[in-house]
Amino acid sequence: MVSVKSIFAMSMPKILIVDDEKDILDLLEYNLEKEGFEVSRAEDGIQAVDKAVQEKPDLIVMDIMMPRMDGVAACHTIRENPELNDTRIAFLTARSEEYAELAGFEAGADDYIYKPIRPRVFVSRIKALLRRFNYNEENIIHIHDLEVVRDEYVVKRGTELIYLPRKEFELLYYLASRPGKVFKREELLSKIWENVHVTDRTVDVHIRKLRGKIGSEYIQTIKGVGYKFLPEQY
Repeated sequence: MVSVKSIFAMSMPKILIVDDEKDILDLLEYNLEKEGFEVSRAEDGIQAVDKAVQEKPDLIVMDIMMPRMDGVAACHTIRENPELNDTRIAFLTARSEEYAELAGFEAGADDYIYKPIRPRVFVSRIKALLRRFNYNEENIIHIHDLEVVRDEYVVKRGTELIYLPRKEFELLYYLASRPGKVFKREELLSKIWENVHVTDRTVDVHIRKLRGKIGSEYIQTIKGVGYKFLPEQY
């Protein structure tokens, strides 16, 4: 078994775990700390938002059904904070309905981990999630009047700064890094939502949101196939 210390040699990732059940928090904390992760806890969405702002964790593992503020609402709030663009969010839930998954991903979640917890599988999923999105490509992409800055998770259009939730940014960066290439929805799902079970509608929703923020002219729909960045007229 590969040690987490060899995978994350520079520094140990910080993980915030959020659940209203103490037994689950204890189980998660024990298994994550055993692997060397730095762990903090919260018991509802409001606490999660406060701790996320204070601690800026690398990953938040959060239940959906919680008192005061549920996980989806907390995720929305966290994704509105540009200082937390680098924070990954995984929902921990016993709910497997498609509408719940879509609500979570549309709020900006990166993954789902289902109860009951199997500690070894859980830790493996956490490590995989923390390794994701390493495309090893250039940090800044310039196309037309757009500048996509990977390290800052920000898009610049002229003098305007556009902050995007993680999934929207990753999708834009992936498309913009290969202008003119037609991407099937299945490929986008595989690359951006790796090992996560979502539907084609998830891609369509994120494309619609991107168009609303950067302009509809940048992403072209190829009917029956998928999308490409930069229409022919450019």
